[in-house]
Amino acid sequence: MATSPKDLLNELMQTEGAMCAALVDYNSGMLLESVGSGVDLELAAAGNTEVVRAKLKTMKSLNLNAKIEDILISLDTQYHIIRPVEKHQGLFIYYVLDRSRSNLAMARRKVLETEANTVI
Repeated sequence: MATSPKDLLNELMQTEGAMCAALVDYNSGMLLESVGSGVDLELAAAGNTEVVRAKLKTMKSLNLNAKIEDILISLDTQYHIIRPVEKHQGLFIYYVLDRSRSNLAMARRKVLETEANTVI
């Protein structure tokens, strides 16, 4: 059974330490769906769109024939995970966790499962 993007993001919020999650279109930088709080998700969607675009451009310049699994940004108080949605070119999941209350390995596994189940 297909699950909505909102339902999938809500699943991410069940992980210990989860603060917020979003589905973003990196072609436009638009926030498509979001849950949670603690970060201005509209601003984060636009800013992290630039992160994804820069990484893709660098990979192309390096002639890397690979795909991005995820991009991890570790702050002193938070983890930010960016994971492109393989089945839907141009979309990524953005996931923010409280570093003191989360398990990074479990969070990465949860976002992997969520990405695999994303249906638009």
